[in-house]
Amino acid sequence: MPTSQDTFPRHLTEIDDLTRPDHYHLTAGDTCLFLGEYTARKGFSFSATNQLVLNFKKSVDRRGRPEWHHKERVITEVGQAFATAINAAWLANATLVPIPPSKQKNDPLYDDRLKRMLQAIPAAQSLDIRELLIQQQTMDAAHDADIRPGPDQIAANYRIDETLCEPVPSTVALFDDVITTGAHFVAARRVLQARFPQTRIFGFFIARRAPETTDFSEFFEDLDDE
Repeated sequence: MPTSQDTFPRHLTEIDDLTRPDHYHLTAGDTCLFLGEYTARKGFSFSATNQLVLNFKKSVDRRGRPEWHHKERVITEVGQAFATAINAAWLANATLVPIPPSKQKNDPLYDDRLKRMLQAIPAAQSLDIRELLIQQQTMDAAHDADIRPGPDQIAANYRIDETLCEPVPSTVALFDDVITTGAHFVAARRVLQARFPQTRIFGFFIARRAPETTDFSEFFEDLDDE
């Protein structure tokens, strides 16, 4: 398990010129911020962020099992982390929009974790939380797909919920769990900007996927033995 010194961050880091190539669909004009770094294929015990993300993304078919309470706990924990990391006045004046999950709402595996996380953000007044984006058809989760979908394919499956468009938002904060290629954020931004061309749009993520690195430790140990 993660050590006591390894805690989930409560501050935001902006994706910049150095890290943007790891999320290759993003451009310099995209403002995206994240709390922690998630490392794929390393499991729960690798870091506090890995543990939190994997519990947060736990499939709804695990509901009712003993481990389900971990998902409920981290949904609240992430909401509190965003409340700590984002200026309260800024949050109060923004429209908070969850990026839709891969499953449409009538799918048995539909997961409303992002909406519930936004609802768990403590605030002095009610926040403007709107599910402006609707997933029209269920898609394979990006991490399960043989070829990851690009922004065009993802955007084609989104539509705007016109019943939620008033008042017109001046600032939209898009929220998602992990940013990998940036395709879902870019798709969501494009669809929203087409409907609200004057609206400023920002991305907030629980974590960014850290790039995988090659472990050369065995190679260097072999050199030391010569």
